[in-house]
Amino acid sequence: MKIGIFGGSFNPPHNAHKKIALELIKKHYVDKVIFVPTGSKYEYKNNLLSNEIRLTMLELMCKNDKLLDVSDYELKEKVIYTYETLDYFKAKYKSAEIYFICGTDNLSYIDKWKKGKYILSSNKLLVIKRDKDNIDYLLEKYKDYKDNIIVTNINADKLSSTYIRNEINKGNILKIKKYLDKNVYKYIKENDLYKDISTSV
Repeated sequence: MKIGIFGGSFNPPHNAHKKIALELIKKHYVDKVIFVPTGSKYEYKNNLLSNEIRLTMLELMCKNDKLLDVSDYELKEKVIYTYETLDYFKAKYKSAEIYFICGTDNLSYIDKWKKGKYILSSNKLLVIKRDKDNIDYLLEKYKDYKDNIIVTNINADKLSSTYIRNEINKGNILKIKKYLDKNVYKYIKENDLYKDISTSV
């Protein structure tokens, strides 16, 4: 079995996240995708909703698809780094192939992450292209790890969680309904989420 690990803040999770996961499965890059939300202790994200809320939204988004799963592994009282997460899943699913799902935006500076070169040398990366990013430059930059970098034929949508938060903050929640799973939209609306927080990150 091939399992894709999809990390992110998912603040909130939206249809583009789900679309990427399902396309990776449909095109046989992986057989299953596990969403792994970043813990609230991560210092570069200062406006995250609680671990519990973001986990609940992901579970709502994935609950009707048996090939999508959610893990709370990074939702701890300390920062869990990506290399630790990947090691955890490789140990948990010893008979599976583990792939790290990574956008070209993250790939561009992954060597600066905690043990970034270890991630590149010890893991398979499934790269999702963004229009503005030069994939040829990145492949040259990481040529020493080229056997571990798989550039998919999937392009990332321009939809972002930041845009969704901004629109909700401005009172335009109906405008973003089409970008969210119906259960996630209902949960956000019923709990008045994202109305009184900073939306810049």
